[in-house]
Amino acid sequence: MLVIAYVTEDMLVDRIMQREAHAMAAQFQQHGTPGNPANDLIRAYASLDALPPPVRDTVVAGRLRAEIFTDTGQHYHVRTLDLQARSGTQRLYLLADVGPLLIVSKLIREVGGVLTAVAVGLIGLALLLAYLLSRRLVQPLQVLADEVRTTRPGEHILFTAQQRRDEIGYLAQKLGSTIAELHAALAREHAFTRDVSHELRTPLTVMKNVFVKAGTHALDQQETAQLQAGVEEIDNTIDVLFALARAEHIADARFDLRGCIENGLLRVVDENWTDERLVLDLPERLDVMGNRHLAMLLLNNCLGNALFHGGPGSRLRLSFVEGRLSLLNSLDPARAGTMQGFLHGQNLLRRIAAAMRWQLDFHAGATAYRVDIVPRRAP
Repeated sequence: MLVIAYVTEDMLVDRIMQREAHAMAAQFQQHGTPGNPANDLIRAYASLDALPPPVRDTVVAGRLRAEIFTDTGQHYHVRTLDLQARSGTQRLYLLADVGPLLIVSKLIREVGGVLTAVAVGLIGLALLLAYLLSRRLVQPLQVLADEVRTTRPGEHILFTAQQRRDEIGYLAQKLGSTIAELHAALAREHAFTRDVSHELRTPLTVMKNVFVKAGTHALDQQETAQLQAGVEEIDNTIDVLFALARAEHIADARFDLRGCIENGLLRVVDENWTDERLVLDLPERLDVMGNRHLAMLLLNNCLGNALFHGGPGSRLRLSFVEGRLSLLNSLDPARAGTMQGFLHGQNLLRRIAAAMRWQLDFHAGATAYRVDIVPRRAP
């Protein structure tokens, strides 16, 4: 605003002097004499020496129009006017002391301190607002960066910015879900490599020992059964490992668990099983929530272990009471040595149950072995 006021004052003074110059030129054309300026603030000088020293120095320097400030407080505007006469050109110098017209300068002297203080205050307020605004925008990002930097695999990821309802909150939510998915993938990969080396070691060791014995004598029926059981166990273990590795992409749905149990029994039992050896105490339909493929792997492993370690004359009872599916099989004390392979698969079975958010418990006894499965009931 001050700049506009200064420019307006200069334009006003310049317009006044321009009008006086035109009026004096017209007077000179009509009467041969320029006359005196009509405005009392403007004086005409015919001689350069008559000008005040600051103005004379400016004109001598070649400036035909100028605005001159002096140390004594005068504020001059000078304009050189050349009038054409028969005898030649007559030069006049129009000089205006425009000090009385400078409202802005007087205003600055009177209220300049207040205006300066207000300007400084506004600048300070703007800087403060800019700092607070930048801090409000940058600080949540800094906190989010620190939380991401300190996140460890396996920890529950919950960023403080996830509660915000703006772009930073959306970024925190997406970043948290992405990191959680990455940690889950790394955990599955680590578990897969660990289980491949651990879960397959026991059946491979049993099979290796059987093959060592085969170098000295022909395999008997029990050793052949051990080889067959080892191959089946490796096959089942590989199926379970790949199923768990793909657990993230396996859909969770409602299905009939009794149907899975019946399908599993059809695979392992034969015509030698009587009602005394196989007892089913199950409801007509058992709707649960989970994954049918993982449930079939879990049941097949439990049933296969029960029949293999129970022996040819073992008895098997399946019951469902108060939301708990129990698989109880009798044990032959003469086959106690074959129980070494029964416990090593529990880790895989627990992981299958955990993938479906089911509970799984094992209860080993001298004459019986029981597996309790608590599935998620369908609504």
